[in-house]
Amino acid sequence: MTTKQEKLNHLCDKNGIIGALAIDQRGALRRMLGEDTPVAELENFKVLVSKYLTPYASSILLDPELGWKAAGTRDKNAGLLVAYEKTGYDKTVPGRFPDLVENVSVQRLKANGADAVKILLYVDIDEGKEVNDIKEAFIERIASECKAEEMPFFLELVSYDANITDEKEYAILKPRKVIDAMKVYSQERFGVDVLKVEVPVNMKYVESFAEGEILYSREEAAAFYKEQSEATHLPFIFLSAGVSAQLFQETLRFAKDSGSTFNGVLCGRATWAGATKAYQEGGEATTIKWLETVGKQNIVELNAVLQETATPVVFK
Repeated sequence: MTTKQEKLNHLCDKNGIIGALAIDQRGALRRMLGEDTPVAELENFKVLVSKYLTPYASSILLDPELGWKAAGTRDKNAGLLVAYEKTGYDKTVPGRFPDLVENVSVQRLKANGADAVKILLYVDIDEGKEVNDIKEAFIERIASECKAEEMPFFLELVSYDANITDEKEYAILKPRKVIDAMKVYSQERFGVDVLKVEVPVNMKYVESFAEGEILYSREEAAAFYKEQSEATHLPFIFLSAGVSAQLFQETLRFAKDSGSTFNGVLCGRATWAGATKAYQEGGEATTIKWLETVGKQNIVELNAVLQETATPVVFK
């Protein structure tokens, strides 16, 4: 029987760095491929990404609704994370509350070969106890379930502000929102093994990265990366948030230079987004060609950057 520590190690590369590929998108993938895309086509797209890119990834994140076929075609050395939450949230109710896929449990994910469970939680640290207390209890329940099954628990935190939708206005608030949420969910009661988090600043507003208005100097941005790293005792990895492969790689270098001790990435669209256009225009053959060339290049280059920038993790 595989121990929890062995499962965690299976998600890392031989150097203890998490270079994971994320394709647990459901609603977002449907929007990228077309709203009328049949379920079988969505599943097939994930199969292709898994088959052709996991030879270069330490692990892959999939979902239980469209991802089991893809899980079966991953490279034999790639670990498997599986999302437990439903995609999206009910926009008619304030709070962006999480919900679970109904016919799934940690026990079932474990039985199907998952090495870890992932939950995405939208967090506005300032939204008030009436919202955040519900979210905290939700994560405590997941933690108890994972503990009972000795399953690693990855918690993905995505920050927002309940009252602000303007990107620039939010960019000013983002560092505190991201860092304070990490502090809260690093508490022992939440049972998190690895945090999956945003970078603490919107890089498009950082000096020398910005194409327009600058909101942070390089020094200010670097200080936020350092503060983020010191905000948790847990291993943490960055999500790519759909930015380009090049910007994500430059961001990781900046994080390292700023003193961040991040332990890797769970990178989705920055690696494979271009394959959706190939799938729409040329079907499976064109997609395979894209994955074997551009997709492979994206992930190989990302891995090279990770070896230079990420801090190896030792699971105890």
